[in-house]
Amino acid sequence: MPRVGVLALQGDVREHVAMLVNIGAEVVTVRQAEQLDDLDGLILPGGESTSIAYLLTTSGIRPVLEKKLADGLSVFGTCAGLILLSREILDGRADQWSFASLDVSVRRNGYGRQIASFEQPVDVVGVGEVPGVFIRAPRIETWGSELEVLATLDHGDGGHPVLVRQGNVWGCSFHPELTTDSRVHQLFTDSL
Repeated sequence: MPRVGVLALQGDVREHVAMLVNIGAEVVTVRQAEQLDDLDGLILPGGESTSIAYLLTTSGIRPVLEKKLADGLSVFGTCAGLILLSREILDGRADQWSFASLDVSVRRNGYGRQIASFEQPVDVVGVGEVPGVFIRAPRIETWGSELEVLATLDHGDGGHPVLVRQGNVWGCSFHPELTTDSRVHQLFTDSL
């Protein structure tokens, strides 16, 4: 049974916790740096990326998580979590930072603002079709050759990755936690 943390500073915390409990993981809600110890993996939830980044800094979690990432902690970022893990944020604020753990450039709200949110099935390698819930979703604009693309979406834009993995770091443009389908979470926990 993997021990998986969910960063619990802002965003879709409760939904990720429920999904992980449903698949049998031991869950830790992470609000303090010391709660990152002894985790097999960590989920950075969707929410508001600049707010989460601010709270990571003010809580003191940021430097500890940077070290954990460098030491190989498996991390899965959904929506805002993907933005926080990306190498480059194309339209972020001047003071916005990221962990630069995934070799991707992302555009915040890349599929449109809140009013343009949508649901569309996504075909995930090794899993099959899962529901994709895209809410102010980041769009991966460029990606490195070492990135494993697990799912793409053609939303009238020629297609972009929406679920990626680079070693032990995963990123997802959509919100798998807002559905009843646990297969994306299972894919992540199976890799731990």
